[in-house]
Amino acid sequence: MADNLSDTLKKLKITAVDRTEDSLEGCLDCLLQALAQNNMETSEKIQGSGILQLFASLLIPQSSCTAKVANIIAEVAKNEFMRIPCVDAGLISPLVQLLNSKDQEVLLQTGRALGNICYDSHEGRSAVDQAGGAQIVIDHLRSLCSITDPANEKLLTVFCGMLMNYSNENDSLQAQLINMGVIPTLVKLLGIHCQNAALTEMCLVAFGNLAELESSKEQFAGTNIAEELVKLFKKQIEHDKREMIFEVLAPLAENDAIKLQLVEAGLVECLLEIVQQKVDSDKEDDIAELKTASDLMVLLLLGDESMQKLFEGGKGNVFQRVLSWIPSSNHQLQLAGALAIANFARNDGNCIHMVDHGIVEKLMDLLDRHVEDGNVTVQHAALSALRNLAIPVVNKAKMLSAGVTEAVLKFLKSEMPPVQFKLLGTLRMLIDAQEAAEQLGKNVKLVERLVEWCEAKDHAGVMGESNRLLSALIRHSKSKDVIKTIVQSGGIKHLVTMATSEHVIMQNEALVALALIAALELGTAEKDLESAKLVQILHRLLEDERSAPEIKYNSMVLICALMGSESLHKEVQDLAFLDVVSKLRSHENKSVAQQASLTEQRLTVES
Repeated sequence: MADNLSDTLKKLKITAVDRTEDSLEGCLDCLLQALAQNNMETSEKIQGSGILQLFASLLIPQSSCTAKVANIIAEVAKNEFMRIPCVDAGLISPLVQLLNSKDQEVLLQTGRALGNICYDSHEGRSAVDQAGGAQIVIDHLRSLCSITDPANEKLLTVFCGMLMNYSNENDSLQAQLINMGVIPTLVKLLGIHCQNAALTEMCLVAFGNLAELESSKEQFAGTNIAEELVKLFKKQIEHDKREMIFEVLAPLAENDAIKLQLVEAGLVECLLEIVQQKVDSDKEDDIAELKTASDLMVLLLLGDESMQKLFEGGKGNVFQRVLSWIPSSNHQLQLAGALAIANFARNDGNCIHMVDHGIVEKLMDLLDRHVEDGNVTVQHAALSALRNLAIPVVNKAKMLSAGVTEAVLKFLKSEMPPVQFKLLGTLRMLIDAQEAAEQLGKNVKLVERLVEWCEAKDHAGVMGESNRLLSALIRHSKSKDVIKTIVQSGGIKHLVTMATSEHVIMQNEALVALALIAALELGTAEKDLESAKLVQILHRLLEDERSAPEIKYNSMVLICALMGSESLHKEVQDLAFLDVVSKLRSHENKSVAQQASLTEQRLTVES
């Protein structure tokens, strides 16, 4: 065999120059046979013999041997070590020229050769790019798209594979294909050839690659991809095939227009059916499919239009089915159900309807099942839903009387930042009412936990929400008892720090809370305000030109309130506040200018 191969390679060198087609064909057949028996060893010999360079001259449209030469190149390029040598031997340009051939076999083998050279090879892709191969292949796909005979379908599959190898995991080449209009062509191919498993699979893998690119989503939205994928999905029984379709659906469903198209094409009904079929199964594949289907369902509800279409005024079949997931014993369904409710709860109308129809009780029951050693993702999702439901003003009192605060407070001991964050957000949404704020503000366990979380430097979200809730308890309760509880728990320094936040809304909330403390319980808080250096911070805020008008205004209100404390008054005098305040009398904001005049008078009288 080895001797035969050596002889063949020598003979091929001679016949390649003489161009005697009969002997050339015999040599090529021998090579193809050797490659079929041991591809790697034969490829090494071919590389060592220097014959690759000769192949470039054999790739001519009018020769009867051209398809065989292209076939040999396709076979050797299955080996990674042969791809760069194929590029260096100058084979790409003649191969790309052959894409203009009318001969189907030549096109097939040329497509295979280029596809294999491009596989995982930067050099191969770059050479095909420079030779303009992609555009020619896309033009072929367009013109051959409607022909359904097996030979043509095989060629279309090879061309799709070639484009995939050419652009896989390469954003700039994928963007190039998108700009060349490959997406509508592939969608059309899928529609016409949905009976051909190999071609369908190739289209799906191509979609999966392209759909990751943001620029592709608009092009996909302009096709009937949603309809085609749902149609294909309904026909699939095998888990692997459905999984392939899921892998395309997930990135596509991130686009709001496509979400709506998928809903209209009936994807939701398919997903609900899968959930129903797989919910009681303990097979690994079924559990995975249940998760994928329910996750995708939640994703579809992230679009405003698709969500509202499925809500159907709270009477929709889909909404009712999703509700039935919450009391389920399956954690994945509980999670998806709670997340779906959180997504439905994105406008006041939906929130009010859901609270009036007992959703809150269902969510509290769910939370109750996850208090001890509970599932963190379910806790987080249920708290997210409750937080969203608490946004409309009319829902707050109803949720308070349903016992939501008590249900939420059971999670105070949680050490999981995502749960802490949602717990804080839910409580902050609920305490607009004075009575609720007072009740929570006197809860020593809660206030102590808030003060602890105000120092959670690794979790900015938890830290920010804790500060905001502390401030809200004071602002909404206006209660001396609440202020005393916060002072005793060491919360004052955090409110003072919050006044220096980069977020104006948080600065403002802190200053208003501090002004209430100064007005209602200055004696109790005096030492803490002093050691937190409040007066110096207020001086900085007033001096800083970047401070927002409302920050300057509330800082001056606070200064006036602090004058009732001897030690803080002295600090104000020592820092020459009069100079800073008098400059603000000419501030462009009228409220700031008026407050500056009042503050100046107060400082002058008290000095």
